[in-house]
Amino acid sequence: MAPVDQYLMERNAEILLALSAAPDSISSDTTIMVLGRQGDETAVRGKNGFVCMVERSWMAAFDSPEFWNPKVRGGRMPESPSCASILPIADLRTRMVMAGHSKAEIVSAIKAAFDNKQLPDLERQWCS
Repeated sequence: MAPVDQYLMERNAEILLALSAAPDSISSDTTIMVLGRQGDETAVRGKNGFVCMVERSWMAAFDSPEFWNPKVRGGRMPESPSCASILPIADLRTRMVMAGHSKAEIVSAIKAAFDNKQLPDLERQWCS
C-alpha cells in the first residue's frame, strides 16, 4: 500500500471527478461521497437517491496488480437499485484500506461480514 496521502485528493477536485460519472439531469441532486482519512465521507447530501463517488484501485479484484495503485481513480455512480448492496462492501473495503489492513485481512473481514449478515446479500443485477 502507498502512503495514505497519495490516495487522497483535494476535496473540490474529488467532487468534480465524482460528478463526472452522472448526467447533468441527475448530478444536481445526487449525494457525493469523498475519501477521508477514515474512509468515505458524505460531502454533499443529495435528494434523488443517487450517489456519486471516486472509485479507487482497491475496488478491483484482489489479485489485480493495480490493487494498491494510488493513481487509479475514476468517477462512479452506482445507478441501479441493486447497487445499494455494493455500497456497504465498498465502504468496508475503503475503511479497512485507510486503516492500513492487508488484502488478506480485508478478504477475511468481508467474508465474516457476509457470514454474520452484516452486509446485504448481493443483488443479481449488474451495476452500470
